[in-house]
Order: sequence, then C-alpha cells, then structure tokens
Amino acid sequence: MIIQSLLDTDLYKFTMMQAVLHQHPGAQAEYRFRCRTPGVDLARHIDAISDEIDHLCTLRMRPEELDYLRGLRFIKPDFVDFLGLFQFQRRFVTLRPSAQVPGEIELEVAGPWLHTILFEVPLLAIVNEVYFRDTQGAPDEAEGLRRLHAKIERINAAVGYEDCRITDFGTRRRYSRAWHEALVPYLVEGLGEKFSGTSNVDLARRHGLVAQGTMAHEWLQAFQALGPRLRDSQVAAFDAWAHEYRGDLGIALTDVIGLDAFVRDFDMYFCKLFDGMRHDSGDPVAWGERLIAHLAENRVDPRGKVFVFSDGLDIDEVMRLYAHFRGRCRMSFGIGTNLTNDLGPTPLNIVLKMVRCNGQPVAKISDSPGKGMCDDPGYLAYLRQVFDLPPEPA
Repeated sequence: MIIQSLLDTDLYKFTMMQAVLHQHPGAQAEYRFRCRTPGVDLARHIDAISDEIDHLCTLRMRPEELDYLRGLRFIKPDFVDFLGLFQFQRRFVTLRPSAQVPGEIELEVAGPWLHTILFEVPLLAIVNEVYFRDTQGAPDEAEGLRRLHAKIERINAAVGYEDCRITDFGTRRRYSRAWHEALVPYLVEGLGEKFSGTSNVDLARRHGLVAQGTMAHEWLQAFQALGPRLRDSQVAAFDAWAHEYRGDLGIALTDVIGLDAFVRDFDMYFCKLFDGMRHDSGDPVAWGERLIAHLAENRVDPRGKVFVFSDGLDIDEVMRLYAHFRGRCRMSFGIGTNLTNDLGPTPLNIVLKMVRCNGQPVAKISDSPGKGMCDDPGYLAYLRQVFDLPPEPA
C-alpha cells in the first residue's frame, strides 16, 4: 500500500495540529480537492484511490515514531500522547466521480479540525501515486537519476553557492513513495551541506535528517472564521502561533490574503519576533524586494531574516534567486515537484485546501492567478473589501 506510516507527511501538519489541540480542539473544518491540470481522468482510478484511503484509516503511530516526535524540541508531551491514540476516520472522507465534469473526482474531507488536519498530504500522495502507477507504470529510475544528478552537478559546479540551502518539499506530488525514498540518499550525498533536510517526517526520522516546516495556509485561513474580527484574522493567527511556540518555528506565510494585506498586518512586533517569511505565490523577486524594504522600515536588518522560497522551484530558479538576494538576507529553498516527480511524465498539479471552518467559508487569495481557492464568491468579494484589495479580475 502507498502510505505505510502516519509520519509520511509534512512536518507543518503536526505543528499546526498541536496548536489546534491546545487552542481550538472543538473547531470543525472542511477541505476540498482540486486538480489544476486540465484534461486528467481521475475518475477511472476511483476504486484504487478508495482502497488506499481505507488502508490509511487502519494506521496507528508506532512506539518508535512517538519516541521520535518526543525528541523534537517544539513537540509537547500531551500532543504525543494524543497521537498515540489517533487514527484516521474514513467517515470524514467523501469520494465520488464528479457529477458536473466527466473524468474529475469530488474528494472532500469534513469533520473536527483536530481529526481531519492530517488528511491533506497522504490523500494527495495517494491520488498522485495511483494515477502514475496506473497510467505510467513503475518510475523510470534511470531517467530520474540522470535528471537528479544533472541538478546536483549544476549547483555544485557553480561558484559562490556554497551557502545555498535546499529542502525536499515534495511529498504531496511525488511520483511514488518508493521513488521519494530512493532519491533522498542521493540528495544527502550529492548536495552535502547544501541539503538542509526534508518536510517529510518519516524520511527525516529514518535517514537522520532535519524535519523542516512551520505553518501552512489553512492555519491563517481558519482564523477567518475563528475570530475575533475578520480584518484582524491574520494578526490573530500570528499571535496564536507565537503563543504556542514562543519564538520557535518562526517562518510566517505571506500569501493567504496577498502580500499587500500581509505587509499591513506584519508590523514591527512581528518583524522582530518571527525568524523569516515564506514565499509561495507571485513574483519572488518583487516579493523579496518588498519584504526587505518592509523590514528596513521597521528597523529590522533583513540580513538576519530567512526568506524561504517554495513556489514551483527548479534548480535554475533557485540559482537565480540566490544570486539576486545573496548577502541581503538568509535564504532557503523548498523544492517539491521538480525533485520528487521529474522522471519524464508531466506531473499533476493537485491541491486539497480548507474551504470552511466552523461552517463559515474561508479563502486563500493568492498572489498568483489560479492558486486561490474559495467555494463562496460572495464571501471572497467581502474578504477583498475588508482587506481593501481590488476586485478579483474577471
């Protein structure tokens, strides 16, 4: 089966889940799947996907996995105890062929936020691997390794990139679990100190790597419904994060309501408190320049802050951004699909995003066209008005 460990997911799902346990254990959440790649027939794979979800819901944390989590400085003992009891519940997942678009699927998750937050990454990994297994077969490892070694050699041969740091962010869109497992040792050996770890907790545990991650969009989205005022939702989310982690895990996500709204909310207090920011949509150079100026305006030296770039990166883009910002800030680069699903076939662009919290719509307003997600156009228009954003382009 595809998912064999509950740790086979991104670290930020656990860090958010811990905060949910401590601060909003009764919150309800709804998530919806979307395949952004046009013309993909996922409906014919629905039985295989369903079988994998059934298996996912049989998994429990193993003693050695709980011990690993206890050893992470920011994970609290009561959360590990809770995970020792945790098990996915199949009744929270709805999977059916789309009634509107032939070939598409409707995949939804709804239930207590605390018990649904971990579904996202394994469900996406399942959909992805089932699709490629049934349409393309086993991964072409020879071609994958050829491409991987070319990337490693390119950045190792470049002068001045000794401090460039790359992280594996590729769990949710990997070609397969086996291929993900196979490429990690090559990254460790080939990149050396340039490889800073992986977002995948299972791989980090078993390969002695640093597990990387802080928060995702859903943390800030949820606060649109959790209060206090909608206009103060981002500030409340950042305050709640700081309350949970007391300065640890200090990378803030900037594009839930767009960079303009983020800059207005991320005042001097947050500029000094957080270690850095993560880019996930929009022009990365314009983003970095804007934040360098914003930090300077708030009397914070940007050279001490970490800028995490994670939007559709490949090695060429990593090198371009590193060269542009070198010496002006610290940098880290999270590469996903281009590391774990670059073997020849065209990767899928799939997401599973929160669309409601406590029965109220929530939204992500991206800085890149097509990356936003909301199932309530009226709420989306209201959110834009509240944050003084221009209307969505027609």
